[in-house]
Amino acid sequence: MSKIILVFTSMSGNTEMMAEAIADGVGEAGRKLDVIDIMDGGEAADLENYDGILLGTYTWADGELPDEFLDFYEEMDNVNLTGKKAAAFGSCNSAFPQYGAAVDTLIEKLEDRGAQVFSEGLKIELTPDQEDKELCRELGKSFVAFLNKYISVA
Repeated sequence: MSKIILVFTSMSGNTEMMAEAIADGVGEAGRKLDVIDIMDGGEAADLENYDGILLGTYTWADGELPDEFLDFYEEMDNVNLTGKKAAAFGSCNSAFPQYGAAVDTLIEKLEDRGAQVFSEGLKIELTPDQEDKELCRELGKSFVAFLNKYISVA
């Protein structure tokens, strides 16, 4: 059976709420996944053990990845994700000059490492409301459908 991992970081809890809703969507689609808060550990090399990869972070300052995600991000330079399916998501703040740029940075890294990225990335303004959480659940379900087209679920 194909394996899915969701790695995220969250400072205010917004991206964590998104991660939980995405995980719910994956579950509703009949799949299990491993969820890792980057603050609790996790190494980029672990991504090679999964067929599906979901990465989430908030955007910090002028469009940067937050400090707690930087080591993981840099470790990704040594990971081969060819054939992996991936998506990125994060909470954003339109007060910053670059809206959700950290999500774009993750997508670029995933593609650079060989992953096939599903969607342009889900960006939610600050705290997700019920409608936003539904978008997150839909991302989880749609990601499973995307993964199932390429990877056997048996």
